Amino acid sequence: MRKNKVAIIVLNYKGVADTIACIQSLRKIKKSDIETQVIVVENDSQDGSAEELSQLKDIQLLTNHKNMGFSGGMNVGIKYALSRGFDAVVILNNDTIVDENFLECLNRTAKDADIITPKIYFAPGSEFHKTRYKNGERGKVIWYAGGEIDWQNIIGIHTGVDEVDNGKYQKREVSLATGCCMYIKSEVLEKIGLFNEKYFLYLEDMDFCVRAQRAGFKIMFEPRSLIWHKNASSAGGSGSSLQDYYITRNRLLFAAKYAKLNTKIALLKHVFKNSKDTIRRKALMDFLTFRFGRMS
Repeated sequence: MRKNKVAIIVLNYKGVADTIACIQSLRKIKKSDIETQVIVVENDSQDGSAEELSQLKDIQLLTNHKNMGFSGGMNVGIKYALSRGFDAVVILNNDTIVDENFLECLNRTAKDADIITPKIYFAPGSEFHKTRYKNGERGKVIWYAGGEIDWQNIIGIHTGVDEVDNGKYQKREVSLATGCCMYIKSEVLEKIGLFNEKYFLYLEDMDFCVRAQRAGFKIMFEPRSLIWHKNASSAGGSGSSLQDYYITRNRLLFAAKYAKLNTKIALLKHVFKNSKDTIRRKALMDFLTFRFGRMS
């Protein structure tokens, strides 16, 4: 029987230590019925990352000559995988560590769905509320156990976030797979296209999921597949000004494309109200003047 060919795509931007740790965990995964290739896209870090990664002989290294953001950088890897006949791709944040069974669990679930996303824990010490948990609970604190789109507020909602996992979140269909880790059948990409590069960073996964579902594809949460996430490390950490800019601008972009008129108006009013903040004012002005992609 022919093995399923799966490309695992990791994007590096000024995070080579995290990327190498991620690759080291990928070397240990089980893949009895899968043929894999790890593709690392170096996103013009300009910090020696490309040279260091080029020493790794068990990866396919693709080097960008400008920072293309998450969406553009991942698209480079996806295009490479599609051109070489892979049956599916897994997009994976570089600041993650994977369980040895993570890929086999995702691949088995592909018989029931078209996009599959794992259970994601906070890496120990990267929780939002670091003092809340006992030592034995760290590594079991949920970052994502399925997700849904909040159409009223135009934001993705992670199920179970901050909870210590007790196994209650079961395999099910969801409306939001996270770009932190997403198994995508090639036929999905061939039908709906790649990530929208206007977003550059944040909400491109939400946009992708909406397009996929509207095209008739199913998104599934698979809790037996496990990874650990260091949470927004490439964007300066959760709540950084960089994160605030892209989420503010991209919520407006997403709403303009998909939301009901009253939701669009409410979101614009909310952003206007908070535009005394320099970063949010810039996000608003860039949206209104159609400046997308990388923040100038």
